[in-house]
Amino acid sequence: MRYLALIYSNEATEAPAGSPEQAAMMAGYAAFGEEAGRRGAIEGGERLRYVADAKTVRVRDGKPATVDGPFAETREQLGGFYVLNCKTIDEAVELAAMIPGAKTGSVEVRPIWEMGE
Repeated sequence: MRYLALIYSNEATEAPAGSPEQAAMMAGYAAFGEEAGRRGAIEGGERLRYVADAKTVRVRDGKPATVDGPFAETREQLGGFYVLNCKTIDEAVELAAMIPGAKTGSVEVRPIWEMGE
């Protein structure tokens, strides 16, 4: 089954680019990628740009309305994701716990509802 691992963090408290803390975080992501790849579980993933670059679109009464940024005010923002192919949700949770963002934010593991199911 495929699972989406959604990585949430607080953009305001992220380690600055080029810092030792950011280098350690990136090394952790590389280690996660190697382990998930070794298991044949990783199908893809991407880092997302900051929420300041986002737009939220809603259609009401047939008319689109767009606002800057995400809709909800939150302390954590969606910063990236992985698509994992695992035998069970327990395995997906085990892998999600290896994602460095889980140490300072959270990782939501959600089963993907495959088309045709």
